[in-house]
Amino acid sequence: MSSMQRQNFATGTPWEPIVGYSRAVRVGPFVYISGTTATDAAGKIVGVGDPYAQTVQVLKNIESALQRAGAGLKDVVRTRMYVTNIADWEKIGKAHGEVFSATRPATSMVEVSKLISPEILVEIETDAVISD
Repeated sequence: MSSMQRQNFATGTPWEPIVGYSRAVRVGPFVYISGTTATDAAGKIVGVGDPYAQTVQVLKNIESALQRAGAGLKDVVRTRMYVTNIADWEKIGKAHGEVFSATRPATSMVEVSKLISPEILVEIETDAVISD
């Protein structure tokens, strides 16, 4: 039985080594993206108070992480959306649908009481499988 090589991809945030996680992990054709929030390159939250704008930024950040791991949005098979207000589902779902209307990954959206910062309204995890 051959073992598949594991690659961890970091983004250099100060939290990754403290918490002990990677932005993305790739094992063979499988890519797992950590919970991703609406931050820009400087770590500032994009779209404060706007769940649609935050979701758009989250998905851009996910796309960037996928690309570093050799994958793309077309390879996504599952997303998990954590939201602080389920009443925002249509705005969040609209942004998700704009990106995934063709690939239609399996998904879930659940309301959570809090995310890591009170300004963060959406966090999304993603699993992808790179197909030949």
